[in-house]
Amino acid sequence: MKVFDLLCANDHRFEGWFSSGADFDQQRERGIIACPLCGDSHVVKVPSASYVNTGASDRGPKPTEAEPQALTPEQAQYANLRSAMLAKVVEYVVKNTEDVGKDFPEEARKIHYGESPERKIRGMATVQEVGELREEGIEVVPLPVTVPAGKSH
Repeated sequence: MKVFDLLCANDHRFEGWFSSGADFDQQRERGIIACPLCGDSHVVKVPSASYVNTGASDRGPKPTEAEPQALTPEQAQYANLRSAMLAKVVEYVVKNTEDVGKDFPEEARKIHYGESPERKIRGMATVQEVGELREEGIEVVPLPVTVPAGKSH
């Protein structure tokens, strides 16, 4: 599982979970990655620090402007808390929803218009499909993650 820090064109930073870097690229090309705050699908990977530098060592090269800086302890604590909270949300969604996969937009409409039984669902939708659902008054909440294979309910 790869966790990438992502940034939309509106400067909203969020996290995405993918099975690989190629999985991220494929999903981005298909337009199914979107900012959870604004729905923008112009998303790029941004540098993220994978550790906290707690010692003052002169060994090793100095970071340049292009390299990410180490997180402060407060930033690391916030990032860890955010990751843990997101993991709990994903766990809850997986346990309490039915995965309808690529049929999500169609099934959401059927439920909204009373053609299918009321139930909680999750699945995949493009940014355009999410926008269309919202225009119809159908509440949709994008998750900034991909549910790992085998975690379907």
